This record gives sequence, structure tokens and C-alpha cells, in this order.
Amino acid sequence: MNDPVSNDTKLRLRVVFGAGVMIGPGKAELLEHIRDTGSISAAGRAMGMSYKRAWMLVEVMNAAFRDPLVSSVRGGPQGGGAQLTEAGAQVVAHYRAMEAKARAATAAEATALRGMLKDMSGRK
Repeated sequence: MNDPVSNDTKLRLRVVFGAGVMIGPGKAELLEHIRDTGSISAAGRAMGMSYKRAWMLVEVMNAAFRDPLVSSVRGGPQGGGAQLTEAGAQVVAHYRAMEAKARAATAAEATALRGMLKDMSGRK
């Protein structure tokens, strides 16, 4: 194995701020899709979730942070839309930086754990 930590070995980071307020890989990905598509609906579709679920997650995040992470415009003749706010962009950047640092800090342990697994070459 050339890469010390295989591509199928992943570290998933969830940051919990007391009373159940959290940011994790799903919310970060949703924010990135909103940034890239300009749409909560399209972001949800890209992740295989309903618009209702995507909208609920956006509402939870907007309520949890001092400044909203996503601003939206309801549909109309030109359709609606959504965009990441400056705060939303900062949350994504901080979260992704934390992930990168956590991966780097735990690479040796991840490699050691991976080495302890049974042969998984026959698995899909």
C-alpha cells in the first residue's frame, strides 16, 4: 500500500457545542453544495435528501450561529435561490481546516488501526 492511510479509511469529525448544537460532515457538505449551486433544493438533491430536510438543517444552523450561514430568497417568477453568507463561508473554512489538522494528527494511528484489520480485499 503506497498511501499510509488508504482512501477508504476516513476520519469523520463532528464538533458539538453543548446543548446539541453541532457541525459535522453532513452540514458542512450541505453548506458547500448551497455555495456551489445557489440552491437549497439542489444542494439537498445532490446529497440525496429532501428539500424539507435540507431546509430544516439550514434553519437549525442559522438559528445556532450569531449570524446566519445561508441567506435565501423565496421562489417567484424568476425562482428562488440561496447563498452562503460570509459567516457560512467562514464556518465551512474553519470546519475543513479542523478536519485537515485532525487527519494529519491521527495519520499514524489510522495507519496502525488499518494494519490491524482483516484482509478486506474481497469486500466491495
